[in-house]
Amino acid sequence: MAPDDVRVDPDWRVAGERIETLLDASSAGGTVARERAEALVREVVDLYGAGLERIVALVDPRTLDALASDELVASLLLVNGLHPHDVSTRVRTALDSVRPYLGSHGGDVDLLDISPDGVVHLRLTGSCKTCPSSSVTLELAVKDAVLAAAPETTEIVVVADEPASSPNLISADSLLSRVHSAPLPAAAPMHGTWIGVPELADLMPGEVGGFAVGALPMLVCRIDDELFAYRDRCPSCTESLAGAVLARRAGGAVGDAVLRCPICGAHYDIRGAGRSLDDPTEHLDPLPVLIRDGVLSVAVPVTEVAG
Repeated sequence: MAPDDVRVDPDWRVAGERIETLLDASSAGGTVARERAEALVREVVDLYGAGLERIVALVDPRTLDALASDELVASLLLVNGLHPHDVSTRVRTALDSVRPYLGSHGGDVDLLDISPDGVVHLRLTGSCKTCPSSSVTLELAVKDAVLAAAPETTEIVVVADEPASSPNLISADSLLSRVHSAPLPAAAPMHGTWIGVPELADLMPGEVGGFAVGALPMLVCRIDDELFAYRDRCPSCTESLAGAVLARRAGGAVGDAVLRCPICGAHYDIRGAGRSLDDPTEHLDPLPVLIRDGVLSVAVPVTEVAG
């Protein structure tokens, strides 16, 4: 089987939590049982770490780079201090991985600097800096990618771009303050999670499909080779967008894609992060779509994961 065909169980991302749960369960046998379980885990980790260090010493730099490009292998290299790339290179690579999604919505992200104490300073540009859902995009796509690639970073800060020229535009700083001040359920470990939806690949160019992920109904559009996912709700009439189709606006360029609400007739720019063409204060709610562990996945707010 070729390396590109290897599928890894995405549950490896929460392996640490499962190990901790098993250690907690061992505590039922008393303090000695817990200490023995922890010692066993350390022995296994040290053994595999020593083996991984030997592998790293034996392979050539190009092979090591290829190994480090795999998320699971990269995480093991990081845990054992064997990753071949410094934090700046890893952060830039992580940002490159989400640029196709940001670019599909007319936006981008710039790495400004990484402070000695591990604070990453970013700047959202284009549509991302004014999109009413860029807070979700930042939390579920950009920050997730950076923290996965460089877990030693201590904080990710979005630096304000030049002031917006329109009073209707909302700054990234304002959006982020809303995200971080919003209360989350007590059991919620983060602002959202990635859920594999491989059936998105079945959409044909120009097709609009409805999907349900957990408790979240969403609308997904394919334009050429790009997928665009939005919450299935028209902000103008608050109704479902079921039955909506893509069309080119009058005088629009090739590739121009407008979604028309079948209920109220409101028009939304699919490539432009779902901005309304009728009311500049209204916006569809975009959801990041990326390939994770080889599977098309959608970032879903944590409050809507359970259905």
